[in-house]
Amino acid sequence: MSNMMRETAKARSLYIIGAQCTGKTTLVNALEKMLSRSEQISHECAVSSKPVVIREVARKVLKEKQFNRDDITTSPSRALLLQQHILNAQFQAEQNALGLHTPAMSYISDRSGLDPIVYAQLFVSEEAADEMLVSETWRELEHRMKQSVVILCEAGCVWLTDDGTRLMPTGMEEWMRIDKAFRDQLAARDIEYFVVPKGMIGIEERVQFVYECWMNGPHKTVADH
Repeated sequence: MSNMMRETAKARSLYIIGAQCTGKTTLVNALEKMLSRSEQISHECAVSSKPVVIREVARKVLKEKQFNRDDITTSPSRALLLQQHILNAQFQAEQNALGLHTPAMSYISDRSGLDPIVYAQLFVSEEAADEMLVSETWRELEHRMKQSVVILCEAGCVWLTDDGTRLMPTGMEEWMRIDKAFRDQLAARDIEYFVVPKGMIGIEERVQFVYECWMNGPHKTVADH
């Protein structure tokens, strides 16, 4: 398996995206552990050959720029500024990841540049999202996503919990509205993606599913649009 993992990592990057509280970070962490374990067992790949993991940038932005989650729903101007900061932070994180190796290696990203655009659309305005979509920053991020494998974690799963930091959906209706907004933006941008179904609860099953999608690549979309 490690040989395939190595070739996959060299071929394309991986984005894990979707509405909040759908298990994205847990999935990224589990996938990272699986890849590390495989490397340790086989001794076939150098450490530098493994994909870089880009951690969720939104939490760092919230802390460094002194925002809080209430800004998203109570202040459109601050909500827009926050999403713009997140978009720029995602761009910089990807630039840093690509710059760690020569030639550039792949990365696994917990979220994407599309995430702040979706939240700007939902919590600020369509016009605000449109402005972000025509930015040079997004154009570069969009190009990378189209060359990568994108995984959407479906909303409606069983582990909706409040960690005190991230925005929480007010109910199932809003949760699914965010999920739909992701799908609509992916379709509008012609970005192919795979869906991790909400009923797929076991982490090992989720990791295996994502790995197989990663192997298949971005040119075969398994998505229940």
